[in-house]
Amino acid sequence: MVPDFLTIAEAGVLIAKRELSPVELVRSRLTRIERLDGRLNSFIRVLGEEALAAARSAEAEIIAGRSRGPLHGIPIGLKDIYETKGVPTTGHSKVMIDHVPREDATSVRRLTEAGAIVLGKLATHEFAFGGPSFDLPWPPARNPWDTTRFTGGSSSGTGAAVAAGLVLGGTGSDTGGSIRGPAAYCGLAGLKPSYGRISRAGVLPLAFSLDHAGPMAWTAEDCAIMLQAMAGHDPLDPASAVRSVLDYRASLSGEVKGLRIGLIRHFYETDNPANQVTRQGIANAVKVFEDLGCSVRELRLSPLADWAACGIMIMLSESYAIHEATLRERFGDYGEAFRDRMALAALVTGADYIQATRLRRELVAELATAMSHLDLVITAAAPSEAPTFDAVSKFAIFERPLLTMPFNVTGSPAMSVCCGYTEGGLPLAFQLVGKPFDEATVLNAAHAYERATSWRSIRPALSPT
Repeated sequence: MVPDFLTIAEAGVLIAKRELSPVELVRSRLTRIERLDGRLNSFIRVLGEEALAAARSAEAEIIAGRSRGPLHGIPIGLKDIYETKGVPTTGHSKVMIDHVPREDATSVRRLTEAGAIVLGKLATHEFAFGGPSFDLPWPPARNPWDTTRFTGGSSSGTGAAVAAGLVLGGTGSDTGGSIRGPAAYCGLAGLKPSYGRISRAGVLPLAFSLDHAGPMAWTAEDCAIMLQAMAGHDPLDPASAVRSVLDYRASLSGEVKGLRIGLIRHFYETDNPANQVTRQGIANAVKVFEDLGCSVRELRLSPLADWAACGIMIMLSESYAIHEATLRERFGDYGEAFRDRMALAALVTGADYIQATRLRRELVAELATAMSHLDLVITAAAPSEAPTFDAVSKFAIFERPLLTMPFNVTGSPAMSVCCGYTEGGLPLAFQLVGKPFDEATVLNAAHAYERATSWRSIRPALSPT
């Protein structure tokens, strides 16, 4: 019998040993989706027959000695802004409900070439921005730890599906925290790589200069496996970096002794105050790193409000440029949350945008200088555990400065890492940030922390009712 919960790494070992069949694994996930997703709404489209056909093909290749690597035969899900050839890609919106791409997104093609099996398309906030919304063609995803709770956004379906064990990994996108937020609230490892590390060709855009594509999975090791397949230069993405791709999994030595870490405490103690259980979780995580041989010192940057205002202004301007024409023609076809946020974007001037880009250059330089004698920084990923749906307003991103936004502004690799649970069993998280294109150090530090703690052994208890 296939376990309810498996990591990519665990399943890969079993498949390689012929102790687990990709067909059995896919069937077990499809059964789990049928049993549980009626409560979670993480999928908007399940590709059951297609996935089983791909699993049979993977099994035949592996038996014939033609393994493609650790992703071969592994079932994953795709946030429904990743284009899929012949399969609708909607952005979770009525506006694109009939959109059927002719080609896969570059990152999707790379994942399937590595042997990953796509189980379906996952819920998102509308066009990765407006949500959670109850007036769209599909309901919002719900948190597997407590279905009255928010998953975070916008990679909401991926957060829910991975946490619930419906898929072993999934894709997300991150413009202001849309990988790291759901990873924090759903207890995952979620990596926003450096800007340009993963191609965004074929990924529906929100803000050209802030958008990142990345993996979401249960562990840092699983994120490393997915990143390995997804990363690399792509001429179809003008922002794609011409940088070498390391062997990220091989970099997971777990040895972090001597790493220099800066703790950005003021972000979550004064600028966007976190609750006490979150602060304690981060303090405990810092102690773990110190016990592992890292040196941690406090780091002070510009106020979080400056970083958030800069990122929000750029996001609003660039997203409005993308959607303006359609908003004029089909305003009522968007959900309320998206169209009301975009109505605010219409008031942003060209001068506002230019001033934000000027500030951005200053902030990028500030972080680079601050990290010149550091390897990583730590701060909060979210100010609390997942809130209930009724506690999330449609203007929530404007009400308190996002703890995740600074590292979209800089394009730095940043990762959400689970650091414990509340008394009620809801996940807590911190954020690890590295220097540009140093995903290896971020992943290795997260991997070392996961190995030194017990949090990855805890999974949500789920039932169909």
